[in-house]
Parts: sequence; C-alpha cells; structure tokens
Amino acid sequence: MESAQESPLVVAQSLAQLLERDTVQVELIPEKKGLFLKHVEYLITSQHFKISVYRRYSDFDVFHEILLQRFAYRTVPALPPKRKLKGVLTSLKEREFIEGRRRALRRFINMVARHPFFSEDELVKTFLTFNGSDVQIKLREAYKKTGDEFMTNTIATQAKDFLPADVQAQFASSRELIRNISSGFHKLRDRVERMSERSKENGADLRIFGQELSAMGSDTSPIPSLAGAQCTWGAIQKSMKGLSGAFDLLADKGAQQGRRGEDEVVEKLHLFLDVLQSYKDLCGRHEKGILHDHQRALQKYSVMKRQMMSTSAQPKEQGAVEHLESRIVQQENAIQTMELRNYFSLFCLHQETQVVFAYLQMAADILRALVTSQILGHREMGELWNNLQPKMRLLFGSSDSPPPLTCQ
Repeated sequence: MESAQESPLVVAQSLAQLLERDTVQVELIPEKKGLFLKHVEYLITSQHFKISVYRRYSDFDVFHEILLQRFAYRTVPALPPKRKLKGVLTSLKEREFIEGRRRALRRFINMVARHPFFSEDELVKTFLTFNGSDVQIKLREAYKKTGDEFMTNTIATQAKDFLPADVQAQFASSRELIRNISSGFHKLRDRVERMSERSKENGADLRIFGQELSAMGSDTSPIPSLAGAQCTWGAIQKSMKGLSGAFDLLADKGAQQGRRGEDEVVEKLHLFLDVLQSYKDLCGRHEKGILHDHQRALQKYSVMKRQMMSTSAQPKEQGAVEHLESRIVQQENAIQTMELRNYFSLFCLHQETQVVFAYLQMAADILRALVTSQILGHREMGELWNNLQPKMRLLFGSSDSPPPLTCQ
C-alpha cells in the first residue's frame, strides 16, 4: 500500500478550498415572475465558467438522473421534489413553494459545482455552460461518451490495493457519527426557523400595534365637557398618532431580522444538512446496491455450480453441458467485475467521507452567523426603541416621566 501522502485515497480539501471552486446563482427569470405559467425557468450563473444559462426543473431532473448514473459511488445531492404548478403564481403558497424550490436547486447545484471529483466533469460543464435549447440531449450525449466513473477512473480496478485493512470499521464509525450530527442539526434548524418566524411575527404585531395607535389618534370624537379642564386625552391622542410611524419602523426591522435569519443562518443549515443527507444516501446505495447485487450474483453462481454437478452425474446432451459451462464462465466474470466495483465503491466512500468531514467546518460558521445575526438584530431594534423615548415624554408634556402606576 502507498504512503498516506501518495495514496489517491487522501483528499486534501478544506472547506475554503471547496467553496472556492465555484459559486452558482439560481434566480427566477425576472420577466416570468407572477405570470400564468406551466413551468418556471431559472437563470443559472456560474462564477467559475463566467456564463449564464436558462434551465427548467425538468433539466435539473435529467441532469440529476444522469449524474447518479455517472457517479453512483459519490455524494450526489438530492433534488427538491417534483410538483405540478397550478398556473398562476400569485397565491402565497405558490410563491413560497417556488422560492423554496429555487433555494433548494441553488444548494444542489453549488454542492455539485464544488465537488472535487466531478465539478470539472464534462457532464457538469455541459449543464452549467450549454446555451442551446436541447440541453437534455446534450447531457445524455456527454454521458454516453464517458460511461460511469468505474469505466473511466484509471485506478478503479486497483482500488482494493489502496484501502486500509479496517475500512469497514472506519466506514461504520463515520456513518454513525454523521447520523448523530445530522440528527442534532435537524433539531437546531427547526429552532432557528422558529426564531426567524417569531421575528417576522413580532414585526407583524408591531405594525398592527402602530395601526391601532394611528386609528385611535385619528378618532374625531369630541371630548365632552364633563371630562374637565385637566383632561389630557387630546394631547395623548395626538401623540399616539405620531407614534404609529415609529412602530412601522420597528415592524420593518423585525421582518428584516426574520429574513436575515432565514438567509444567513437557516439557509446555511439547510445546505449543511443536504451535505450530510447526501452522504447518508451514498452509504445506503453502497449497502443496498453494489453489495446486494454482489450477493445475488454469488447465489446465482452457486445454483449454476449445483446444476453443473448434477449434469456431471447424469448423462446429458453435449450442447446443454456446453451452454451451462458458458453461463458459469460469464457469471464468474460478472462476479469478478462486481467485486472490483465493490472495492471501488469502498474506495470512493472513503474519499467522500473526507469531503463530508471538510464540510463539518460549516457547523462553526453556522453558529457564528446565528450569534452575529442576533446581535445585529437586537442592536437595531434597541436603537429604534431608544428613539421612541423622547416621543414618549411628549405624552406627558414634560421631560420627566410620570410616577409609576400602582395597584391598591
């Protein structure tokens, strides 16, 4: 086995190096917003390739399908689920769905574009750069030219030689750790989503509060003489109307804080969890796919060998015996290929584990973004509340606040 520095198993990638590979923007085409549509188009802009192209969800779907065929042993992220649009993209639920899918597609394509083993592949390059109308045909052609990674990787058939002796134990411990981290961060994401939603709800409540102040301040009902000369309601009413604008500012700032939490914290949590989920999916494909196929091939081979033994003990036609022998040889070759693929799958899984562990650095970035967002949000809200104090004094006609009310 080669040394660790020379071994192709080693993936010398930090999170910064992965993020530097590319940044891809995914935006709704502006002129299509709010129209009657059967589909939504996206403007895809790759910083690495310095080009923009138009894509539909169906293009992403075909690309994802072929990407899985080409790189079955790699962490290919999932696409957001399919859903037919009802046509008019004006309802709140439709707009929320479209925005959620846009964000999910952006996370997907950025994970792909930053992947160290297929980011420069012809298939990915075609999706990010081809400007023609038949991109799906071009994607299929790109795959046909190359085939899957096992057929093109120069060390695929020697993968076993590079694997550590305890690869299965490493695989099991890594999978368990990622599962635990994923479970914990799912709970954190749910809480941060609720925090962001509460900020927006607080903003909405403040706006309604301001509207109610304005309504009372605009009330033209006369003050009866019975109230007496010391009645201050007129002055208070006037001040209330003036305060409504300040509460509008508070409402805007609360909504802004909620959106900032979604953009700067929740979205990073979604990306982090997408990365972890793609690794969990890869582990599942390894166990349910290549290992399962290998076991079935061995079982089939065992049945053929028993048939051959039975044929040797009883007189049979020469043609039938030769046909069975040919099938056994073919099955032996298939088993050998599957064994090579199994070792290559483990080889790729070992590399992908390193990529996922590089992404774990995002945990620190997420927590830092949460703290920064909360500090900024509370500071901005605090400044607006402080600005209200001089206006509140006007309610009492002096610079001094009245004595606190007490309940007897």
